[in-house]
Amino acid sequence: MAAEPYDQPFDLITMGRLGVDLYPLRVGVELARAETFGKFLGGSPANVAVAAARLGRRTALVSRTGADPFGTYLHRELRAFGVDDRWVTDVAAYPTPLTFCEIFPPDHFPIHFYRHPKAPDLEIHPGELDLPALRTARAFWMTGTGLSAEPSRSATLAALRERAAHAAAPALTVFDLDWRPTLWDGDTPADAARPLYREALRHATVAVGNVEECAIATGEHEPHAAARALLAAGVRLAVVKQGPKGVLALAADGTAAEVPPLPVDVVNGLGAGDAFGGALVHGLLAGWDLERVLRHANAAGAIVAGRLACSSAMPHEAEIALALDTGTGAVPENPGAGDPEITPNSDRSR
Repeated sequence: MAAEPYDQPFDLITMGRLGVDLYPLRVGVELARAETFGKFLGGSPANVAVAAARLGRRTALVSRTGADPFGTYLHRELRAFGVDDRWVTDVAAYPTPLTFCEIFPPDHFPIHFYRHPKAPDLEIHPGELDLPALRTARAFWMTGTGLSAEPSRSATLAALRERAAHAAAPALTVFDLDWRPTLWDGDTPADAARPLYREALRHATVAVGNVEECAIATGEHEPHAAARALLAAGVRLAVVKQGPKGVLALAADGTAAEVPPLPVDVVNGLGAGDAFGGALVHGLLAGWDLERVLRHANAAGAIVAGRLACSSAMPHEAEIALALDTGTGAVPENPGAGDPEITPNSDRSR
């Protein structure tokens, strides 16, 4: 696929997981009973790129799909969302991944990954990276899943090292801890992940994760201790998501902020973290103070948690402003966002 030339660095390049999300269109229905599904672009790095693009950032994704109709669909969706897909290539040997989710609000969303025999996004090779583009991007976002298998592992670390060696300060290099043990091989995936996480943290400037993910990376379960351990590992900003307790951030210069979540009636919590991530990058690039960045990112996450989809639910700036003004993530959907109608199901029995 021929890429259009570009003459300015991207605001954000993300790298890693990409696939098709298939969600039941009725809330509270097991997959075994679901009959209708919505099809959406999925994969955390792809969603983060979409979230930042919705906020006006120039974004691109480094990933791979199968050489199949689902891959064609993902290219079309990326372009429609304003995400540059020049570094999304196909792999003939493997199908585009599918991800199914069961939706049982407020906090039960089982995920079923279909990434066998291997996901194309794990076939990113170091020699295929556009190192000048990675070097000059204002922000780069990678995930723990990108470290789970070769050659993606070597490519992800190569990108991090390139950024650490050559990116102009104050470029952002974000490590989304993204702990998905089912996507790692072996009986003790955490043991395999920890040294790779430590290596990645040496080259990143920002680490983002929930309490469990931070514990995998640092061994610390208490949020403040985990944040301090992430700083000691090499990053300049540690962001610890605490679920109903909100989010905590500590910076190497001693700056700290902790903000509560924005209330919302949760429909599907799976895309909230990606919306948070895109808004986090947006605020950091804008140079906002840390508390403002976190409040803005929390609002973005709350808005998406109150909607069914992930990618197409990512909010625009006006929606985030409304959420902050009204104190709730329940804001009207931007016209044309394309979310399907949600049909609640009264039978929530398991």
